Amino acid sequence: MEEWTEIRRRVLVEGVSKRKILREIGVHWQTLKKILTHSIPPGYRLRGPRPEPKIGPFKPRISEIIESDKAAPKKQQHTAKRIFERLRAEGYTGGYTQVKAAVVDIRTKNKEVFVPLIHRPGEAQVDFGYALARVSGALTKIVFFVMCLPYSDAVYIQAFPRICTEVMWEAHVRAFFFFGGVPWRLAYDNERILVAGILGPRDRRLTDGFLQLKSHYLFDHYFCLVRRPNEKGVVESMVRYTRSNYLVPVPEVRDMEELNVYLENRCREELARTLRGKKVSKAELLKEDQAAFRALPDQPFEACRKLSSASDSLSLVRFDQNQYSVPVDYAHGTVVIKGYCDRVDICRLNERIASHKRLWAKEDISFEPVHYLRLLERKPGALDHARPLEGWELPECFLILRRRLENDLRGAGTREYIRVLRLLERHDLHSVQRAVEEGLKINAHTRDAIAQFLFPREEWRLTTFRLDGREHLRHVKVATADIGAYRTLLPAAGGGI
Repeated sequence: MEEWTEIRRRVLVEGVSKRKILREIGVHWQTLKKILTHSIPPGYRLRGPRPEPKIGPFKPRISEIIESDKAAPKKQQHTAKRIFERLRAEGYTGGYTQVKAAVVDIRTKNKEVFVPLIHRPGEAQVDFGYALARVSGALTKIVFFVMCLPYSDAVYIQAFPRICTEVMWEAHVRAFFFFGGVPWRLAYDNERILVAGILGPRDRRLTDGFLQLKSHYLFDHYFCLVRRPNEKGVVESMVRYTRSNYLVPVPEVRDMEELNVYLENRCREELARTLRGKKVSKAELLKEDQAAFRALPDQPFEACRKLSSASDSLSLVRFDQNQYSVPVDYAHGTVVIKGYCDRVDICRLNERIASHKRLWAKEDISFEPVHYLRLLERKPGALDHARPLEGWELPECFLILRRRLENDLRGAGTREYIRVLRLLERHDLHSVQRAVEEGLKINAHTRDAIAQFLFPREEWRLTTFRLDGREHLRHVKVATADIGAYRTLLPAAGGGI
């Protein structure tokens, strides 16, 4: 560069002749012309494309193959090596490197370019992602829900065992509560739990589940074109960000609730960040989003799927390919099942008769042992072989009580033991355990004797009798009799009767 500058100065400033410069430095006159024309070396400039006698005639064929790949699954599209093999079969005589360079060049030119969009306050984008988590020691595939507000970049994330209507409902309910309002418009992919049919580029037939949610919160929806997730690019990026920042390394948690508490805390921490190009934090921008939100309805949305069913002869009802027990009194009866994302409630005539933790496997059964105790009282011989009681771990005092009852009452001891277990129908395990331990101390082994200890000690001392269903009579206090009052029956003269 120093020599270049000096030549230009001597010729253009000092007026040294070009012929003299050519003799001194020994360059071609075309080179000197280039020096005097350009203030810096222009570098190598190709006047026209290089001839490609071998690969050139086959470039249209390569473009045709790449274009046809757009309709094929991503994992079954052509690689450069496979295109090279096909071209050789069609007469290509060149090398693999030229084919690879041509494939890269064509694919680069075909890459889509996007237009930056404006994001207004009050809009939201929704998506689902997949990841792995170690839940209760088992490596489990989970789905995580992401709702993002593009204007403030605030985000809400929750994890669930799988995607279904109840999960979609519950995720929205939690997100709206977290943000403190309902966005006026939400953008979605074409998930099956949302879209029942695609009628046109923008026309959709919505599922009943999504319509119920939309009717309750009254937001507007926007569905992306098929295979155009870039229309909600903010949440797409947030799904990748969540997976690589919040779920790496693979989280180890006791249950899904613990994982969701962790994810919600991370979402709150994110509000303190300030985005590039913004002057205030996400929390401050969120206030502008909230000003554009719709208010939350007075009544919260009940995020459960309701199903009318009937219990069978085993006192079981079926929901979502799994079975759940109900008390034997309701066997062969019609019930209403309410499936939430975390539990299953079973109701009869507006009364909840059973509640189970939701099962997410298939063809599994959830038994509540207490549901079958009434039946076992009539069939005590099935106690040791009853499937609902398999794996039911009771405190050691219950085992001691059973041995004593069976020793004292022989065959009737098992039935009496089941009567003691039936106290669990109305009292919690801790209270019954304490009553059994008290009974064992004084050798009071029967059901009625142990039931006495289920009342607080200070109240039991004042109890003289008890009638089932009329517990309020225990609080009636009878005054001590005054024997002196009987003297009024004696004759006034003091004589005998």
